[in-house]
Amino acid sequence: MELSTETLAGMVRADSVHRSVYTDPRIFDLEMERIYGKAWIYVGHESQVPGTGDYHTTRLGDQDVVMVRAADKQVHVLYNRCPHKGAKLVAEGEGCAGRFFRCPYHAWTFKLDGTHLSAPLRKGLENTCYDPAHPDFSMRRLARVESYRGFVFASQSADGPDLKAFLGGVISSIDNLCDRSPEGEVEVAAGSFRVMQHSNWKVFYENLHDSMHARITHESSFVAAREEAAAIGEMPFELLIMDGNGEPYEFWEKLELRAYHNGHGYMEGIFDPAAATRDPVSRAHVEALAQVHGEARAQEILGMNRHNTVIYGSGSPHTVFQQFRVIRPISVDRTMIEIQVFRLKGAPPEVFDRALTYANLINSPSSNVMPDDVEVYRRCQEGNRTRGGDWVSLHRYLGTDQVLDDGMVSTNGTSELPMRNQFAAWRAYMAPAAAAASAHTAGKEAHHATA
Repeated sequence: MELSTETLAGMVRADSVHRSVYTDPRIFDLEMERIYGKAWIYVGHESQVPGTGDYHTTRLGDQDVVMVRAADKQVHVLYNRCPHKGAKLVAEGEGCAGRFFRCPYHAWTFKLDGTHLSAPLRKGLENTCYDPAHPDFSMRRLARVESYRGFVFASQSADGPDLKAFLGGVISSIDNLCDRSPEGEVEVAAGSFRVMQHSNWKVFYENLHDSMHARITHESSFVAAREEAAAIGEMPFELLIMDGNGEPYEFWEKLELRAYHNGHGYMEGIFDPAAATRDPVSRAHVEALAQVHGEARAQEILGMNRHNTVIYGSGSPHTVFQQFRVIRPISVDRTMIEIQVFRLKGAPPEVFDRALTYANLINSPSSNVMPDDVEVYRRCQEGNRTRGGDWVSLHRYLGTDQVLDDGMVSTNGTSELPMRNQFAAWRAYMAPAAAAASAHTAGKEAHHATA
């Protein structure tokens, strides 16, 4: 099957998507070019490179990159490649390069912003095109890099909207995460969890707002939590956070699902001012915030009852338990999930302890909850490789979504609006001409309908 623009566009219907979007390695390669080669993607947090020469390596789509704090105190993002022979300059992980990068192969050196510094025995390069000032002999920078409240994003494309415009409404999730700090700043705690999932990267994004799966997929963990609570006569925090997946369908139906342009969105419950005072840790937290912002604003910040946010292409920040699940595609059936936990500067230490507890019990490789998801993701991947059917359903509450200026909102918390929204963005990236034509036709139809 030829992957023409028309073929790619036809893989996304209003109510379903073709299974090959998860299983065809050619489509994965195109996604790395057309989505990860253009969109703003989260690279890391400024706190991971606090001092001059500090660096953090990661992946942006299928590209190895380095985030580094240069001598000008600015954060730069560079492709992890020496322009001499193409060797990776920096090994995977974090560290300090000192005053410059030095290639381990032939000792070419580069300033921390990637600019060429020196090459050994330069007389051997005389009378050639070698020019230290030419970009071809420096580490290449990504086309655009922007930081919002310490969160560093990069785009491999010189064209497109700026970061704030790209994020749209989900920027409020980053704001709320930072505002939970009395100092208005967060920092990544040392280390992170990493989980290799044997599934396509898009499956995790869909699941983040799939409220129908919680009480089914996670039945073993919430039932065990309830049994233990009954045995000890109380429901401590450690069991409470596992018990939440067992809420009845009526609870999930009341959640609001917001879908923004570019595939972003979040899941939110009713504003809950009592969240700021229901336990000693929360009360201490609101008191610390109240000293800076006043009682009303402190309760407003902590009362935002927002669950998983989706920043499409980057991952999912969770404001209440200050973490970021970074989603890194590896291959068509392999996805690396990196769970970063943030410390809220100036907040009581118990707040960070609670976040660590949540990360260990819910998101870590050894948790009682994440393995449930990882297993069903694998089953989705394997099932979609069979000839048991070609289309994957996105039908729930189709046609009931309320259109807003910046996206849509669900009429029911179990709607599959988020999945439809993500694939609308996928189609726009992968088959832009077809998506533009479709939008133009829809606009004409809407005009005639209201004329």
